[in-house]
Amino acid sequence: MPTTSSHNGPRRTLLLTGASRGIGHATVIRFSSAGWRVLTCSRHPFPEDCPWDAGPEDHVQVDLADHADTTRAINEIRDRLEGGALHALVNNAAISPKAEGGARLGSIDTDIDTWSHVFRVNFFAPIMMARGLIDELTAAKGSVVNVTSIAGSRVHPFAGAAYATSKAALASLTREMASDFGRLGIRVNSIAPGEIDTSILSPGTEKIVEQQIPLRRLGTPDEVAKIIYVLCTETSSYVNGAEIHINGGQHV
Repeated sequence: MPTTSSHNGPRRTLLLTGASRGIGHATVIRFSSAGWRVLTCSRHPFPEDCPWDAGPEDHVQVDLADHADTTRAINEIRDRLEGGALHALVNNAAISPKAEGGARLGSIDTDIDTWSHVFRVNFFAPIMMARGLIDELTAAKGSVVNVTSIAGSRVHPFAGAAYATSKAALASLTREMASDFGRLGIRVNSIAPGEIDTSILSPGTEKIVEQQIPLRRLGTPDEVAKIIYVLCTETSSYVNGAEIHINGGQHV
């Protein structure tokens, strides 16, 4: 593995959760293309047909819904960093359970186990990751990006209540972390994507595009990845505690 990137100086390292598809996948490609080492975490083992140059040694299989397994993974990641710095942590992994037939799970019909499962992955895992790797982030004066959602600030026709409230909580957590981690030189921001063209889009999304999005199109995963990249590099060196909306104007 090369020790330097196209940016002069030591090679920078990104840790990304939820890397296997969509926004996560595009983020890996964006950072890899810029010469970063990318460590990935997901529920799945390392894919043999991986499209970028990383190997299994840069992938950690973890169930983020399990606090003990998350702690194990954090220790494994620290070992792989070998005392080195972590320049960026992107908390992208999230789950959004549906009812039978793909129907939306509202606040009345979401059972408590589902609420708990969603919050463990979408809310608790990000703070566990950041706290567990705080020394490595501090060494790099690194950046944390939490991936929230347009559903965190308004009732969404497809995103369920547990998903939406977990993302609202993550947006609030981003502010708290920006205050606490900022004192250590670590910037913490979030991005709130709207309707992005990935495999998890629900039927009926085209109506949202027609009626609610001024740009009249879906966003692409790379359009999200580009903003994540900006938040992890010097371009955003004084941005801390922000939530960037990436939704084509859907929130206006």
